[in-house]
Amino acid sequence: MYEAIKIILFITATITFSGCIKNEVQGIEIGHNLYDTQGYSKNKELINLIKQSLKKDEKSLAKLINFWCGGGASCYDLGFVITQIISKVGEDEFAIMTNKLSTDDKTMLVALIGAGLEYGDNNKDNKMDETTIDKAFPKLNAILGK
Repeated sequence: MYEAIKIILFITATITFSGCIKNEVQGIEIGHNLYDTQGYSKNKELINLIKQSLKKDEKSLAKLINFWCGGGASCYDLGFVITQIISKVGEDEFAIMTNKLSTDDKTMLVALIGAGLEYGDNNKDNKMDETTIDKAFPKLNAILGK
């Protein structure tokens, strides 16, 4: 009897909390490897960082770059999120957002953009078919490459 109640509670909790996980924020797709591997509070934090980065908040961008993605495919998904933000806010505006980033943050950003371009679905709807930062975002590459 108690075992059946535990199973029902587990199933109910799983369905409830999986419905709270959001894989799209203001047109920015979050890959399932990134949002499936985190709890509700980390996903809420990620969603907030994406929203604030879309509003061109430099501090949120720095936090997004350093957001724990767990390695592997989850970090590719984070890179994809960042490439979508660049496309939405525009390369010039995004470049301005990077002015106050530390050297380490810029290095991490370049790596994430590279992963996002290579493994993300950036060419969906023919929006972008370049897979390297120097081709996809030449102005940003010149700034970050310094």
